[in-house]
Amino acid sequence: MTHLSVLEWDRVAVGEGGFSRRQADQLLAAARSHPLGGAEGTNILIDHHRWLRSQQVVGIVAGEGCSLEILPKIDQLGDAVSSEGRAGLRHRLVQMLDVALGLEINLGRDAAMARQDETLLDILIRAFADQLTNEVRRGLPRQYLRCEEDLPTLRGRLDVTRQFTTLAVRPDRLACQFDILSPDTTLLQVMKACVVFLARHARRAETVRRLAELRVALADVADVHPHHLAWDKIAIDRSNRRWRSLLALARLFLRRDWQATHRANDLRDLAGVTLLFPMNDLFEAYVAALLRKALAPEGYEVVSQGGLRYCLNEIAPDGTLGRPLFRTKPDCMVRRNGRTVLVIDIKWKRLSAAGSDPKRGVSQADVYQLMAYARLYDSARLMLLYPHHPDLEGEGALARHRLNVAGADERLTIASIDVAADRLATMASLKALVLGEAMVPA
Repeated sequence: MTHLSVLEWDRVAVGEGGFSRRQADQLLAAARSHPLGGAEGTNILIDHHRWLRSQQVVGIVAGEGCSLEILPKIDQLGDAVSSEGRAGLRHRLVQMLDVALGLEINLGRDAAMARQDETLLDILIRAFADQLTNEVRRGLPRQYLRCEEDLPTLRGRLDVTRQFTTLAVRPDRLACQFDILSPDTTLLQVMKACVVFLARHARRAETVRRLAELRVALADVADVHPHHLAWDKIAIDRSNRRWRSLLALARLFLRRDWQATHRANDLRDLAGVTLLFPMNDLFEAYVAALLRKALAPEGYEVVSQGGLRYCLNEIAPDGTLGRPLFRTKPDCMVRRNGRTVLVIDIKWKRLSAAGSDPKRGVSQADVYQLMAYARLYDSARLMLLYPHHPDLEGEGALARHRLNVAGADERLTIASIDVAADRLATMASLKALVLGEAMVPA
């Protein structure tokens, strides 16, 4: 099994010191068949014959006998060459996934650094196994299930219709209808299906053993193929809300949701699990989740990918307004008392230093987009938020601009946030940055 790690936008060799040509073709085939790959898989990997170049996605691409781990490019945490650098980047990626998807993974930095040979997939499988083991020890959620069975003695109530038709010639049998308290619930069927699936892909002996123990503990739960799981019947309430994060992890492995987990053919395929996340989407979700936690005590509401207002309305020949066109979805809006006080456009791009480019590498289209948001959502404060890197002169608000529109009071701030910092530090920085911009008078 050949496993290599690379940073996004970086390249990995094909040939000596890298993947064989056959393995590279396996990875390219996985990229082509993945929902994020585009028509030729070039949104994930680009083939340059002597090397493969990764794109702006992170996670795992797997083929038969090989896998490629793509890690986020965060300058402050090092590169993918050293084991320490890979461990630091991997730990930060897990933290971002944890926050963005609400996985509630309990992985301390010391534990992550101590297991530098683990891939992202190894860490997530181990997190699922550990978390599920803890919940199983606390007790399985159960519910009453309706049963019908022909018994020699009455249990529950008699099914009169069946008794006097089908069992009319069987006086030794009674058609019984009764309820039993069973762990065979849809939620636990999902957990068992995930355990069975992950057991085929776990590499560490400790994790394999734990998954085997979990399968025994769930012996009373029916085996249901992942394609036939009734996801829509799962209801999280007060009785089982401690299973919410486990359900999120199971969705990550078994469904093609936001992060587009993929198996090449079907779930019995042993080639591996391709688990990919668009880095820009992940960064957006990470920032929005941290902002919600940071600003809720201050009375602010954070809305991600919301708004949904249209830029245009058709005008009918009689002058009436027709159907709306060009719906907008700002990355993040900060509201207070029903009013939008700040619109944030979040970009996973490398911002240029002021000395090298007066525009700092900001896209003209991004500025136009925020100008439209200012009018559509009546917000006087706008922000373009980027990840921080050492070449920038500082973290936080880097530059402020007033929109060059007659009578306009709107102001656009270009800012950066350090994703290499720990979660609490990043949340504190975001809170100070957003409150500082939202509370500045026009």
